[in-house]
Amino acid sequence: MINYHLTMKKDLHPKDYRLVVFEDLNDGTKILTRSTVKSEETVKWEDGNEYPLVKVHISSSSHPFYTGQEKLVDIEGRVDKFKARREAATKARAELAAKAKKSVKTEKAEKETQKIG
Repeated sequence: MINYHLTMKKDLHPKDYRLVVFEDLNDGTKILTRSTVKSEETVKWEDGNEYPLVKVHISSSSHPFYTGQEKLVDIEGRVDKFKARREAATKARAELAAKAKKSVKTEKAEKETQKIG
């Protein structure tokens, strides 16, 4: 018989929790909660005290799953960058195809000239 006696590791969880303000950059919502995250910025909270500030791109106040709204959240322009790269690739492909067609026509013309001459 195998003994599967499992014990939890001691001191696994951090002990340096402190009050921190998380700010949602989409809608400006601020949430005061406990966290171990480190931050250089601080903000004055409603109670008059200063707390470390952590800026997040999305939180429960702006995420479509929690808000029920379907909106595209694109802080860093990733969608725009992707579209620009895609358009540039399409244009480059079209230019290469046109260049290839032109060179094939030129080669045929040269062969015709050699046959005649």
